[in-house]
Amino acid sequence: MNCAVCLEKECARGKDCLGNGEKIKKLYQEGEVSLIKAAAQVEARYYMKKTRLEETIIFAQKMNYKKIGLAFCVGLSDEAQAIYELFREHFQVYTVCCKICGIDKDEFQLEKIDTGGGEAMCNPLGQAAFLNQKKTDLNVIIGLCIGHDILFSEHSNAPVTTLAVKDRVLAHNPLGAIYSHYYQDKK
Repeated sequence: MNCAVCLEKECARGKDCLGNGEKIKKLYQEGEVSLIKAAAQVEARYYMKKTRLEETIIFAQKMNYKKIGLAFCVGLSDEAQAIYELFREHFQVYTVCCKICGIDKDEFQLEKIDTGGGEAMCNPLGQAAFLNQKKTDLNVIIGLCIGHDILFSEHSNAPVTTLAVKDRVLAHNPLGAIYSHYYQDKK
């Protein structure tokens, strides 16, 4: 089975292509059911009406989340501040930059962008630890690098959603590579 190349997508009309739907339904525990209900409600009520930012706020409110964590890349500090200002109207918000603790890349023999001097590493485990200490209900990723986002998600005690992904070439819009014939022609 390879869903990406399936032309019919009969699953969208109720077909159980794998024949294990009943087994999968049993995996949904109480917490997952309330989360999937809130997600379905946001999808149904706001489809093509709200931005991802607005949907995140609505979803968090439906889940009765009070404390939101923002784990962001230092390169998106301005965006993180704007999102913080918006979120703090609705929630208690904690923010943490990727360079938390200022650990030098030399500590782990990490490659540097600028080989001329000291350079602090990104610290997704430090970000997760900080937000875990604050006991956030939901953590939101804003532009963490590939790999760093994985480590952050893996170590976060709270559920994690991604608001923005890092793509320095395409203005943080990685799907631009799929939509742009100019980019496609470069291949």
